Amino acid sequence: MSNDTKPSPHPLEMTVHSLPQSDAAVIDTDMAQRTKNGRWKMLMVLLLCASPVIASYFAYYVIRPEGRRNFGELINPQRIVPNLNATSLDGKSVNLQTLTGQWLLVSVSGGACDALCQKHLYFQRQLRESLGKEKDRLDWVWLVSDAAPIASAILPAMKDATVLRMPAEQITTWMQAAQGQQLADHLYLIDPMGNWMMRFPPGLDAAAAKKAKSDIDRVMRASASWDKAGR
Repeated sequence: MSNDTKPSPHPLEMTVHSLPQSDAAVIDTDMAQRTKNGRWKMLMVLLLCASPVIASYFAYYVIRPEGRRNFGELINPQRIVPNLNATSLDGKSVNLQTLTGQWLLVSVSGGACDALCQKHLYFQRQLRESLGKEKDRLDWVWLVSDAAPIASAILPAMKDATVLRMPAEQITTWMQAAQGQQLADHLYLIDPMGNWMMRFPPGLDAAAAKKAKSDIDRVMRASASWDKAGR
């Protein structure tokens, strides 16, 4: 039986075409682009959320009305609350960073609480009450810097205060007195992010307390767009 198939007089010709990109490569490229876009969107959201905070601090620290004077000394650079534990009056451990989220007006003294200490505690309470409806944005804090017992006569007046014990050497990792002064000589103002931002002069009296209130009013107005009562 004969075979009619004859070999072709021309060699086999092959044309090489570029292969299509694999599905996996397409998916990888698409995922990379989406990740990049997602990061940009997240950055924009973070900037949008932070803008009121940035604007309020810019207005307070940079765009200062001509002739304005602070009574309290602004701390620059600000010092963030340390990751340290204090002890409450009932013996519980309290991390200082849990105090953030509120403005804090802080005094420091030993547990015996001399006349200056009692004066500071009085002004702390009065300054907070003078804020009216805004008072819930500010907590007053007494840091007891030694192990001395606290007089029972003082405790009823402290029901709205935060009272914590911690050694003075730990307190000074966060706040410090002015040159030539002691920690107990000042009141200290902390912002809701935990930054020590202001130190009021020693020798606080009724006239000086009014000036301190003006400073507190000013910073709380500047932060009203982003700071609300409660943690």
